[in-house]
Amino acid sequence: MNKLLVFFLFSALFFTQISAQNQFIARQGQVSFFSYASVENIEAKNNQALSILDIEKKEIAVSMLMRAFVFKKNLMHEHFNESYIESDVFPKATFEGQIIDFDPLASGVQTKLIKGTITIRGISKEISIKTSISKTPKGFYLDGEFSLVVKDFEIKIPPILSNNIAKIVSVKIKIQYLPYEEINR
Repeated sequence: MNKLLVFFLFSALFFTQISAQNQFIARQGQVSFFSYASVENIEAKNNQALSILDIEKKEIAVSMLMRAFVFKKNLMHEHFNESYIESDVFPKATFEGQIIDFDPLASGVQTKLIKGTITIRGISKEISIKTSISKTPKGFYLDGEFSLVVKDFEIKIPPILSNNIAKIVSVKIKIQYLPYEEINR
């Protein structure tokens, strides 16, 4: 009986360790967006995106606080959070996806498609993100770009400003992943 218990405990520890070796984390991933506007371009950067990459399952998850976006002008930050995104009601955005045909053992840069669901303002949409994934000495680096349609997330733009704000926003992501257990030390 004791040998069986020791076997199960050893197995549980072994599989937990294997699972941790397949997971990578980033606590300061960068997400930026750009929106062309006739009066003034709108751009912001968020350096606090949390992301987990599971190389065994080829899955990625990202979560970020919307208030963490930094703008060149405080008034843009205020309008973004209060009028458009409504950060008090919808404080974060998330993405969960699958990396198509990803080979975590390959060296060099892999250009891959990530298909998944992005949720902004409580509204979920299926998207595809074209990315470059590089293996680094300690983990992985992901660099990607995609576009979002403003109306898909029911962002209300006053009619007087509708000609000054782009209907499509360009989003860029840059995330450096390190082994999960290394971050937790």
